[in-house]
Amino acid sequence: MDFIKNRSVAFSGHRTYRGEADEELRGIVVRLYHEGYRRFLCGMAWGFDLAAGEAVADLKQTYSDVELIAVVPYEGFYRLFHTEDAEQYRRVADAADGIVVAGESEGKVAYRMRNDYLVDNSSVLVAWFDGQPRGGTAYTVRRARRKGVRVENLYPQPQMELEF
Repeated sequence: MDFIKNRSVAFSGHRTYRGEADEELRGIVVRLYHEGYRRFLCGMAWGFDLAAGEAVADLKQTYSDVELIAVVPYEGFYRLFHTEDAEQYRRVADAADGIVVAGESEGKVAYRMRNDYLVDNSSVLVAWFDGQPRGGTAYTVRRARRKGVRVENLYPQPQMELEF
């Protein structure tokens, strides 16, 4: 299991993300591939998560050994998606090599279980984190820091300290 974790990357970011760092995101995915990472875990929420999933899906077109895992908080999570977000969700889900359902039912516990799975099964977390102390992304970044998971934040404030 540690072998897989040491070759795995997870993503966590705000749902308000609208492509502000797509070029940097694609670049970091390629860089991490060249560093030896092959398994990419996508939390499947709209915004940053799905943008990351699409970046990995594109990488899969070039490198056949890339594995994309969709990690959803609960069965039926996709029902929350509408219009363009639903289309993006379907594209990422279709490109996924596997789906992990973290929780048994809808609710905050399922989201926390999804975020725990992302951190506990990766050695790098790529984030779009604006520094706000509340919410799922803040929780996930804090957990990653506590567990010694490397965090690479693409939010455009390089001076921002990610320690809590």
